[in-house]
Amino acid sequence: MNDMTSRRSGGRAARRASRSAPLVDHLRPIRPGLEGGLYKPLSPEAMDRIHHAALDALEQIGLADAPPSGIAWMTGAGASLGEDGRLRFPRALVEDTLARANRDITLYGREPRHDMQLSGNRVHYGTAGAAVHLVDPEARHYRDSTVQDLHDAARIADQMDNIHFVQRPMVARDVIDNREMDLNTIYACCAGTTKHVGTSFTDPAFVADAFEMLHLIAGGEKAWRERPFVSNSNCFVVPPMKFATESCQVMEACIAGGMPILLLSAGQAGATAPASIAGAIVQAVAECLAGLVYVNAVKPGHPAIFGTWPFVSDLRTGAMSGGSGEQALLSAGCAQMHGYYGLPGGAAAGIADAKLPDMQAGWEQMCSNVMAGLSGLNMVYEAAGMHASLLGFCHESLILGNDMIGQALRCVRGIEVDEDSLSLEVIRATCIGGPGHYLGSDQTLMRMQRDYVYPDLADRSSPKEWVEMGQPDLLEKATARKNAILADRAAARFDPIRDAEIRKRFAIHLPA
Repeated sequence: MNDMTSRRSGGRAARRASRSAPLVDHLRPIRPGLEGGLYKPLSPEAMDRIHHAALDALEQIGLADAPPSGIAWMTGAGASLGEDGRLRFPRALVEDTLARANRDITLYGREPRHDMQLSGNRVHYGTAGAAVHLVDPEARHYRDSTVQDLHDAARIADQMDNIHFVQRPMVARDVIDNREMDLNTIYACCAGTTKHVGTSFTDPAFVADAFEMLHLIAGGEKAWRERPFVSNSNCFVVPPMKFATESCQVMEACIAGGMPILLLSAGQAGATAPASIAGAIVQAVAECLAGLVYVNAVKPGHPAIFGTWPFVSDLRTGAMSGGSGEQALLSAGCAQMHGYYGLPGGAAAGIADAKLPDMQAGWEQMCSNVMAGLSGLNMVYEAAGMHASLLGFCHESLILGNDMIGQALRCVRGIEVDEDSLSLEVIRATCIGGPGHYLGSDQTLMRMQRDYVYPDLADRSSPKEWVEMGQPDLLEKATARKNAILADRAAARFDPIRDAEIRKRFAIHLPA
């Protein structure tokens, strides 16, 4: 081998080694917090009209059934209690609240590398929901979900790069006592992932115990308050336009304990929200604005996520149709209203009405996930794993969803146009005296990692290669990946001394 050949070979080897090395975060083609906001189904005039309609609803209709403590907080801030028992909110009160609300929220992970900044149009995808079944796609069977299933979902999500947070996706139906269920939900999720966790509470009396557990996990109350790594998913309203008394009391306790709040309004269009898409958004915005007044009356500037979650009905039957195009539009429109107010926000996307991870699930999940991301939704909840209109959760679908969200994030990133990407000099060098193709150009080799996303499991081989590989099945590959993850103990598990303290204080159902 002559010196020239050696130098060329060494150069190729160095380039191959460089390509195989992980890129630093800011050079990766996709990552948490990419800026969306390019898709805008609502015009500026339409957003203005929705805003003013929501203010009219709050001022003229108001919300019923606030707890006595909530009435005291909100009337103290400027709301008025009518003889009909409804709280009404003057425009000036809502506008003052919007002016002082927290617009730059960080949701912390137990590890700082998982922190999420929710300002602007930064997009994050994660799980959520309260599925009551686990889906077994191999047996084509639904069974009651357990605390072990919940823990396993957190363990899987912990290893999925494109799942950025873990809000509880399933109910632990094998834990009968509600207090123990709430506490075991926190334990199962936090012992499975160091990403940010979201949870809810069935009774305000259980919140104090939850904080005791979280202080043990964090290493003390001070450490918890500095970096609260769990948020409260709070259905503070029962649409249409009524407060949920016990959830409001939970919210007040969580605010006192330093826990971020997801203000979740989940009306169903045609049932508990208007059938029109614009009307469903108006009601959700009005309800969340009322929630924002509530939170800021209790503690000005407390971190609160504007959680407009209106869902869609199949108006032929009244059944939920979370995988519909209308659902995708609803979530995208809500994201625009979050941007209109400059508030950190979240909504649901990625729900499949399909019962199994099949082609129907694929189109349903991808449609709303892409539109939510393109619209700049900060927190895309229920983005992976959800089937049967939120009744079932599937571990394999969570793994497949990681690939799907990777492609959605690439769409969110969009097309960068600069001197290098315009490629004029590369075209010149290739066409004039060059090889006539771009396969080996330095730009191609550099951009193959920085601009292109490669799925972990999806198959891009030719039919011939596919046959030679034994005709691999996508679902079988997801199952194998699941089994490999669950074969190892979760890296997020607590150290033995801390775990023993937690188990001494609480009835933990997961094996040690």
